[in-house]
Amino acid sequence: MTSSSPAFAALHDVLGCPVCARELPLVDGVLRCGAGHAFDIARQGYVSLLAGSRPAGAGDTADMVSARAALLERGHFEKVASALADAVLALDMPDGAAVVDLGGGTGYYLATVLDHATALRGVSVDISPFAARRAARCHPRAVAVRADVWQPLPLRARSVGAVLSVFGPRNPEEIARVLDPEHGRLVVVSPGQDHLRELVGPLGLLTVDPDKEGRLARQLEEFDVVDRRELSYEVEMTHEDVAHEALMGPTAHHVAPTDLTARVAELPEPVVVTVSVTVGTYRVR
Repeated sequence: MTSSSPAFAALHDVLGCPVCARELPLVDGVLRCGAGHAFDIARQGYVSLLAGSRPAGAGDTADMVSARAALLERGHFEKVASALADAVLALDMPDGAAVVDLGGGTGYYLATVLDHATALRGVSVDISPFAARRAARCHPRAVAVRADVWQPLPLRARSVGAVLSVFGPRNPEEIARVLDPEHGRLVVVSPGQDHLRELVGPLGLLTVDPDKEGRLARQLEEFDVVDRRELSYEVEMTHEDVAHEALMGPTAHHVAPTDLTARVAELPEPVVVTVSVTVGTYRVR
């Protein structure tokens, strides 16, 4: 039995079997539904509830996850995490409600939310096994589940108090299905137009879609906006921070390491970087 077993046991009413959708209680150290489908908790502390045809190797690589963890540990995004926690604290959720972070990565943002909201439980969902390993250790009241957010989520219908999407993918139909119809809310953190603007050109980072807000509204057309807040501030990043920022995202796939090193070396040190996000809260219409 792993150290994360108590947290899995506490979330038996939230996790759902990816085969038959029944509740997944912990039985003798294994997640087992009433139909007999069983899922072992990996020794690293997470459980794989993958379903569908997407390749099991999809998701962030070990290097990308390590870069993300290293950058987040530097504290540059603490204000974003705190703003997310404030948005969750503002919700009318009962004690014991579950918070699910889709594309949760290392579990950094979920852990911050649970640190602030001491009566809530957490689930980090990510397809990357390397992310799941880290998220499994992010907080005593959280579990890490390996699953594809574009497939039916291994979560019970109407069982979730808040779904988080922080710079990540969103499956609106599945989000609506799992949210508590009375109290459930979706909290989205999306990049502003100026987010990391000092690094976009020099490092070849992806630019923010000028139609980001319109695209988000179309994607969430079955949701109503409850609250929307802007957050913008500046941080000082070292060359190592900047390299980690590039290596944790899509840039890692299309810029050669030597080229990236040369680009980073041309920047001042430290480099002042803008962090600009929108924190939006939504409810199912």
